[in-house]
Amino acid sequence: MITSILLGLLALCVLVQLYFALIYFFPLTKHTDPQSDVRRPVSVIVAAHNEQDNLYELLPMLLDQEYPEFEIIAVNDRSDDDTEFYLYELEKQFPYFRVVTVKKTPDYLNPKKYAVALGIRAAKYEHMLFIDADCRPCSPNWIDKMQAGYETGAEVVLGYSPYAQLKGFLNHLIRYETLLTGIQYLSHANLGKPYMGVGRNLSYTKTCFFKNKGFASHIKTMGGDDDLFVRDAANNSKVSIVINKEAQTLSIPKKTFWEWIVQKRRHMSVGGRYKAADRRRIGAFVASNVFFYILLVILLIFHSHLAILGALAGIRYLSVFPVYVMAARRLDETVSLPLLPVLDVVYFFSYVFLGISVLMYKRLRWK
Repeated sequence: MITSILLGLLALCVLVQLYFALIYFFPLTKHTDPQSDVRRPVSVIVAAHNEQDNLYELLPMLLDQEYPEFEIIAVNDRSDDDTEFYLYELEKQFPYFRVVTVKKTPDYLNPKKYAVALGIRAAKYEHMLFIDADCRPCSPNWIDKMQAGYETGAEVVLGYSPYAQLKGFLNHLIRYETLLTGIQYLSHANLGKPYMGVGRNLSYTKTCFFKNKGFASHIKTMGGDDDLFVRDAANNSKVSIVINKEAQTLSIPKKTFWEWIVQKRRHMSVGGRYKAADRRRIGAFVASNVFFYILLVILLIFHSHLAILGALAGIRYLSVFPVYVMAARRLDETVSLPLLPVLDVVYFFSYVFLGISVLMYKRLRWK
């Protein structure tokens, strides 16, 4: 009797995953980015705290963007390395490069959001594009491709930012986690249900920023300058996505598990502030995957209903994984097929453990 109930729950988990794979994720594999002949002036904003080495690589790539009219606003956020000297040297050389310096953040404000907000206030153009200091545009057409997202009448454009491919299991895990996160938020936005974006490749208008009162609703929250702002903007602004490789930014991955855990805890700390409907959808997807593996192991231990068990597992793997692979190809990502089952297990259980750690130990900080 108990095993029959467990088998029914397992079947329910598979049905939930099939629902997300076919209704939400599969349409992303067929997505076509908007095209535009209009070249809107763009303000590119990057906030940096002690990122001198990264800025040495990033800023020349931004300065070399093939776009008719843009400016770069570099926000020097309380840096005590040589960032300030380097930025002001560039400002002397390039008329479309401007520096905003933050000497001290007010005690009641989040440092990252304060720095980004100052960059926004300094921007002279309506359309703004954001990137982090440890990211690199994947092409000199990055600005051009991302701004085309406004052709749909959107006020917010979500981009994708994969991590660089390195050796080791951690790198595989980081890239798989980034892929599944990207598939989720891009798929939801593609279907008109945006709930987050990533600040390392995100664009929105100044009008949208001030219409939604900037970061006011979460100014003291660690993180959320990207996803919580998208949460607020989605209430009264259209959101579009741009996912072609030339529109992506490549991020530098963490090289130790501890660094990655700290980063993910910071990202996950704002999840509790998503809208209730978004939390339910994300929670249903994650829970269906976690319980799928738990129930699968229990039923295997009991050697119960093995034929049905094998059929359900086969349906899940042969239906869901191909959608992940197709979405990865659409995003120009590579997935290790031999490692895919292992990465899937580790990803979902690490998601649960990190979520529990955030609830139990909430002390987080910006640099």
